[in-house]
Amino acid sequence: MTILIPLVALVIGFALVYRWPALSVPIAYASYVSIAILAGMDAVFGGLRAVLEKRFDSVTFVSGFFVNAVLAALFAYTGDRLGVNQLYLAAVVALGVRIFYNLGLIRLLLLKRMVPGRSAAILSEPPPA
Repeated sequence: MTILIPLVALVIGFALVYRWPALSVPIAYASYVSIAILAGMDAVFGGLRAVLEKRFDSVTFVSGFFVNAVLAALFAYTGDRLGVNQLYLAAVVALGVRIFYNLGLIRLLLLKRMVPGRSAAILSEPPPA
């Protein structure tokens, strides 16, 4: 049942985008919104991973979703105001690494469930990035 919360959040996000396609973001805020969306996706994949690991907490998920999105956008804004555009790139790289790490763990957890008897060495958790 708890797996539904991150999945519903993902579906609602896609539905909002497709429901209001005329909704546009001013070009000045596009980088901030994009990094906030990336942070939200990181929270969703982290929530799916937590569900598969049987340690999901809805309060942690919801607070992490919004705090990460706001903090990532603020991080990009601060870098923009300081004239250091590489801070935006650093946030994109950090969130990208986290997303791919979570996806790798989700894949491994699903493989462990679907393919019983596989060698633990083949399905072991990858080292942290």
